Amino acid sequence: MSTLVVTGVSELERKIVQLFREHYPMLYRTAYSMLDNPADAEDVPQTIFLRLLRSGLPPDLEKNPQGYLYRAAVNLSLNVIRSRKRQGIVADVGGFEHLEIAADSTLSKPAEDIRQCVAEAIAELEPETAQMLLLRYAHNCSDADIAKLLGASRGSVAMRLFRARVRLKKILRNSMGDRL
Repeated sequence: MSTLVVTGVSELERKIVQLFREHYPMLYRTAYSMLDNPADAEDVPQTIFLRLLRSGLPPDLEKNPQGYLYRAAVNLSLNVIRSRKRQGIVADVGGFEHLEIAADSTLSKPAEDIRQCVAEAIAELEPETAQMLLLRYAHNCSDADIAKLLGASRGSVAMRLFRARVRLKKILRNSMGDRL
């Protein structure tokens, strides 16, 4: 059996390839749950790893690779949502069906418009708050799992999720008004 030996590849490139192989599925799922567009979801991990190739591995990445890469995927996805909103082409966004947002049972808007409004509202939140919401509702992570991934206490995660839902409801009521 022969082994392929690649020469001219730096240690940084080897580390990045290994990180890519280990974390690509989670990054893609995260981006897809926010963007609901396969092409955009594929762009997010690629952009993250291209930036790492250009700038190197930051210390936070080496301490907690999964947490760092997850935050990067959420932040890039939020940027895409904001960009779409500015351009007026926000697409359907999945993964938010389970958010506990009380709404009138006689919705006058189609479900896809509501998901779009939720995505835009989440884009208005602080990035770390949006990350917690996505982990909880799009990835079904427990408070303890979120705390471990983001390096926070379980109690802090629970409180921030509660406050995030309250803030999200307020943003949605202000943006949708009578349309809810």
